[in-house]
Amino acid sequence: MMRTQATAALLDVAPLTPAPLDPAFRPALLANRNYRAAVAAAPRREPLNIALERENGLVTRRDLELLPLGGPHDAETLHYVERTVKFLLWGFGGWKLYLAGPEPVCAAIREAYRPGGSRGFDADIMARAYDRPFEVVVVPPADLPPEKTSAAAIGGHLDGCRVGFDLGASDYKLAAVRDGTPVFTTELPWNPSVQSDPHYHVRHIAEGLRLAAQHLPRVEAIGGSSAGIYVNNQPKVASLFRSVPAADFARVIKPMFLNLQREWGVPLVVVNDGDVTALAGGMSLGRNAVLGVAMGSSEAGGYLDPAGRITG
Repeated sequence: MMRTQATAALLDVAPLTPAPLDPAFRPALLANRNYRAAVAAAPRREPLNIALERENGLVTRRDLELLPLGGPHDAETLHYVERTVKFLLWGFGGWKLYLAGPEPVCAAIREAYRPGGSRGFDADIMARAYDRPFEVVVVPPADLPPEKTSAAAIGGHLDGCRVGFDLGASDYKLAAVRDGTPVFTTELPWNPSVQSDPHYHVRHIAEGLRLAAQHLPRVEAIGGSSAGIYVNNQPKVASLFRSVPAADFARVIKPMFLNLQREWGVPLVVVNDGDVTALAGGMSLGRNAVLGVAMGSSEAGGYLDPAGRITG
């Protein structure tokens, strides 16, 4: 049986230098290190295997070791697992969560992510992002899917004639680049978040691309960034389109960039602005394994992994 009373010793680890604006802040990194050290010192431990499936059959895996249940740190064990699952969801995305491990832990996570559960909001966002209900399934370890990562590195190309854009909440940035040299840049004011007509967004984006293309002899590729969740070049959850009715969002906004790609007949990729920040940082530094943070009307984060691939 899993105890539920909280014990703060393992996860309440203060940093050596307190945050001036939030002295009670406790970094997750320190809590995780402390919990793992306690597991390493324990005479017995219990495995928990996690798999998270997302688009195109991609799978993220994490294998955890937990303190044995029935001790004084059960509540912290559950909190450690819950935070790990939430991080994986928001770091990688997914529509199906597989768990193999102690039954009380798996049952608590499944309960949290049911409709109306304590993590029902997260489950709903993932369901919207992947156009299917979010699932939590408990399986034997042998039935967990193997890890499968994206094999393609996105971006980082400077050759040829390219158009880049960034969709912000107050302006729409554009650049035309020829063999790595910008030949045109501009910022166009717009106010997308309050517009209920989806054709407002389509029209402004199309006009901007045509404006940038006028400064190039040809267009060979188009790349863009925007706040929100994008899956396979489709916006799924994005504040820029929050005033668009759901039916119009599905009919006009979701296929917008796929339609533009067909219209232009060149590669066109749109991803989250945090991912683009990580990619740009990696290019600037000449290295991989870069964390990017974009600060605009909202904050976005992205990660360029050691192989030079974005993970979200």
